[in-house]
Amino acid sequence: MKKRKDIHFEVSERKVLLRIFDLLSVLCSLYFVGIIFQFDYFNISASNFYWTIVLGLYLLFFGSVFEMYNLQVASNQFQVIKSIIISSSTTVLAYLLTPLYTPVLPSNRLQILIFFFAIFGALFVWRMVYVRFFASNRFVKKVILVCDKEQVKELVDGLENADPHYRVLGFVNSDSTNLSDINLHNLKNIDINELEVFVKQNSVSEVVIASQKTDGITVNLYNQLIHLLENGYIIREYTQVYETITQRIPVQYVSRDFYRYFPFSRSNQNHLYLTVVRFLEIVIALIGLGVGLIIVPLVLIGNLFGNKGNLFYTQERVGQNGKVFRILKFRTMIKNAEKAGAVFATSNDSRVTPFGRIMRKSRIDEFPQFYNILKGEMAVIGPRPERPIFVNEIAEVMPFYETRHVIKPGLTGWAQVNYSYGETIDDSLIKLQYDLYYIKHRSLFLDFNILFKTFSTVLFYRGQ
Repeated sequence: MKKRKDIHFEVSERKVLLRIFDLLSVLCSLYFVGIIFQFDYFNISASNFYWTIVLGLYLLFFGSVFEMYNLQVASNQFQVIKSIIISSSTTVLAYLLTPLYTPVLPSNRLQILIFFFAIFGALFVWRMVYVRFFASNRFVKKVILVCDKEQVKELVDGLENADPHYRVLGFVNSDSTNLSDINLHNLKNIDINELEVFVKQNSVSEVVIASQKTDGITVNLYNQLIHLLENGYIIREYTQVYETITQRIPVQYVSRDFYRYFPFSRSNQNHLYLTVVRFLEIVIALIGLGVGLIIVPLVLIGNLFGNKGNLFYTQERVGQNGKVFRILKFRTMIKNAEKAGAVFATSNDSRVTPFGRIMRKSRIDEFPQFYNILKGEMAVIGPRPERPIFVNEIAEVMPFYETRHVIKPGLTGWAQVNYSYGETIDDSLIKLQYDLYYIKHRSLFLDFNILFKTFSTVLFYRGQ
């Protein structure tokens, strides 16, 4: 069988592609602008190569903060234009205001405008090319699922919602107890005997095995999968694909086989990593408490008019190894908010005061938690600590929920920057998937990634 596949860029490859061509387009633009317009503020040469490095670092940093490397944003023409404007403006401003590492401010103000439009224009042109060409249907990844028929919708939604370039064309029903024909979302129910032909005719990139019933993998199906493998086609297990694309661990599909995910990240036992992280946490906590002291008068005034009552609020939360501690926050709810009993907070909770809603959106209410971080009860990054009553409730329906407690809870985390405020048990399941992914892949690189996303969350006012 002749193998023919369409070109497809994986998620990580597209992010690398965006970063490389952002830098190349900006540097090429500045080079040609320097020749055409006698622009001499920024010159690329061996004697001032560090100017180029600083500009590149600023561009990548602010691009990450303002979501230029979020693939959903990068694929949307209008969202990416907004991101380009903010990122290029902030990059130019930071570059101009750090003359110790960058050229001295030009005396001719026109030079500053040329500098800005050279960077903005380069990013704009390249990103429009990306939206029209690289983010188009020319580069979708065509996939076939082998799964039970009742799983199809959930599996397809989970993959395609996470990656807009991931396209499930059809599925092979591995449920031997029910082989009835199914028509779902224009997906073809592929007969086992037609699998190889379908793969060849539709330029399928890979086959994903998601069946949880081994009796559905018949000898005939198994032999065809082996034949595809021998011909260079990729065959992967669903949980691996799901984790790679969504950056979550699909606990609902691993069932009792969850032991396969242990041990988690080696960083959890790496003394050097833990020491460096603890040092940075103390520094960040001291800075956070300093900023908190500055904003306390503003919070007091806001409380006086729109949030009458105590300034602070404490509540029991479950920490590392299941140890209960009291979390400290600026109060955002009315008095006696839980006189009818403990309930999940919601995104438009009527118990939250008008000023409290402002504090939640801007994350100002979280500043007192830097005291918990300084005490060592919390970390800057980790799963959000939950109340004991909810931990017991959720753990009854999610056997792996308490796995979150193997590390310290955090002020921000992988779940917080990737998912909206959880209001239900289903939301808790999704956030658990993100938390377990962080625990499994914990590293300084992932920590910095979370910090960048946290800046975006605060700047774009996406608090609770």
